[in-house]
Amino acid sequence: MQNEGLGSWIHRRRIKSRGKVAIISAGVKLTYDEFDRNINSLAHALAGAGIAKGDRVAYLGENHPVFLEVFFATTSLGAIFVPLNTRLAAPELHYALEDSGSRVLVHADALTDLATRSAVGIENLRLLTADGPGSPESQSLASFRSTHAEFMDTEVGEDDPAIILYTSGTTGHPKGALLLHRNLTWNTFNALVDYDVTSSEMALLIGPMFHIAALGMGAFPVMLKGGTLILETAFDPGRVLELIEEYQITMLSGVPTTFQMLSEHPKFAATDLSSMRNVTCGGSAMPMRVLDAYEKKGVSFTGAYGMTETSPGATSLSPTFTREKAGSAGLPHFFADLRVVHEDFSDVAVGEIGEILIRGNNVIEEYWNRPEASRDAFVEGDWFRSGDMGYFDEDGFLFIADRLKDMIISGGENIYPAEVEQMIIELGHISAVALIGIPDEKWGEVPWAVVTVVPGASTSLDEVRAHLDGRIARYKMPKNLIIVDEFPRTGSGKIRKADLRKMFAPI
Repeated sequence: MQNEGLGSWIHRRRIKSRGKVAIISAGVKLTYDEFDRNINSLAHALAGAGIAKGDRVAYLGENHPVFLEVFFATTSLGAIFVPLNTRLAAPELHYALEDSGSRVLVHADALTDLATRSAVGIENLRLLTADGPGSPESQSLASFRSTHAEFMDTEVGEDDPAIILYTSGTTGHPKGALLLHRNLTWNTFNALVDYDVTSSEMALLIGPMFHIAALGMGAFPVMLKGGTLILETAFDPGRVLELIEEYQITMLSGVPTTFQMLSEHPKFAATDLSSMRNVTCGGSAMPMRVLDAYEKKGVSFTGAYGMTETSPGATSLSPTFTREKAGSAGLPHFFADLRVVHEDFSDVAVGEIGEILIRGNNVIEEYWNRPEASRDAFVEGDWFRSGDMGYFDEDGFLFIADRLKDMIISGGENIYPAEVEQMIIELGHISAVALIGIPDEKWGEVPWAVVTVVPGASTSLDEVRAHLDGRIARYKMPKNLIIVDEFPRTGSGKIRKADLRKMFAPI
């Protein structure tokens, strides 16, 4: 077989797992054989529409079998998959489509209006409706598919690009992280080793696959081993608890908010969780009271730290160390290396805080069409600058101390302040703005806007949110607004956001 990339995985798996269920979605079961035929018929159709190696195919929609079919069909041709965040506003999606040069956009029927608005002005972009009858602007995928279902064995190597994933920009516009087949493959190996993924997994995916966490640490490892994915389009705590019992779920991932909401649901106490053996929490440390609630029911957690640029795994904390190393992000993944360094990139001492560097086959080599950002992201050759601050303890466990880039993580979503700040400052009577993350019991953090206004002027949270509405995702909008007379600043004039967080964070 010429295809050495992920696009060949399901075809290789179909015989080994013949008759086994690959995906369950809305109660409908899809075997590996059926999944392979769907992928191949779509690949033939894409090829017939002129999609070839290196072309980009985008997808806008929640978790659905077609999401994975488009990914595997695209990569089987050596083309590049571009998953889009459904929570973004049309201008944000437009930027990603235009920047990536996508030639096809497959979208959920429920998002037809958003897809159509996002595509305005982009030439040679073909729209396809994933799960509906189509429209004048968008052909139905059912009518687009080919009648041919044999595997198209295209020459694809491990160093060919597979995915462009857009990450929120630290300077306004998001960057497209270019993940190679090698990056995704070695991240999958790390997951198999450190999370002990098996062919008997019944993995419930409640996180959106347009984020790399659900895709890289959930879908890919499970499909490589021949397990079963249960796809949910949205997170509903009561339904999740029902599905755990109905399908004897073995594998579940989420952020602390996810597990807190599950533990607080009225059904939690009576739900049988005995099947759950592979439960992962990322994003931030799990509150002890939530950890206690699960451990009383026999469920232990694996911790995780990573980012889009590491496909996404960087470290894991096994259940063995959950309490002994409480608050730690864990040890480096089996096939990854980490360092913590000073500003001159020399290694810090044990217990000393510095910037976290990451190296491994799971780490990207570049950003899409961003040579300067790509150069700045690496030091000493192949060490990726995470932008996060942390330290190692005497046993080599990593602890995250702060975020060098001031990124806010709210409910598992990354928010880069610069993007929001640039829009808020468009309001002429606001003279300066700083977006900061404030601790929140439910979401981990929420964004607050701290502003100064020109003399004699005033503003309000409602005004700022109205200005942002429809232009950025709602989770990025400030939840509170504080007007101050002046900002704490460094000697060079930069706003001291750490000081602002201390001033306004709840005690």
